[in-house]
Amino acid sequence: MFTGIVEETGTVLAFTQGPASWRLQIRAEVTRGSVAVGDSIAVNGCCLTVAAFDGQGFTFDVLEETRRLTNFAALAPGAAVNLERSLRFDGKVGGHFVTGHIDGLGVVEVIEPRGHDYYVRVRAPAGSGRYLIHKGSIALDGISLTVAEVAGDEFAVWLIPHTLALTNLRQKRVGDGVNLEFDLLGKYVEKLLNLRSN
Repeated sequence: MFTGIVEETGTVLAFTQGPASWRLQIRAEVTRGSVAVGDSIAVNGCCLTVAAFDGQGFTFDVLEETRRLTNFAALAPGAAVNLERSLRFDGKVGGHFVTGHIDGLGVVEVIEPRGHDYYVRVRAPAGSGRYLIHKGSIALDGISLTVAEVAGDEFAVWLIPHTLALTNLRQKRVGDGVNLEFDLLGKYVEKLLNLRSN
């Protein structure tokens, strides 16, 4: 479980296909402290298990399905990725509950400065607009954000300068993919209501 409060931006060192899985190597500084093999790290919002680590950062095994269904397919050496260690029970929840299980890939349609802040509009997968609620929560590449606008399967968020400076969103351009995780509570409510109506 995560909170969507990104701790740092790591750098992809390598992403290669091995005999058993894809191997993702990331250089990190802040998040490599107090980490052990088997720990969970959210990478662009996707929960991955640390397979190895050293003085530079982490290595993860990545399933082919994870690579295919997320923006990992576009990762190359030098790419910035958002990193967050899993939530500790004695920690703060500054964002919202984020599982690290990606629901779909969104596409950036607008990203531009408006005054001192940044406006970002994203097109979510078809039919997923039912999970988008004005002033609700969404995780975008693992970042806990508040939905500012909703129009069908499109939504917008605003970024403060701190978020833009700390996360990989500073490198995003129109047409880029972003990992989306919709609010967990909304998905449970939908499931329960569907069971009741059947």
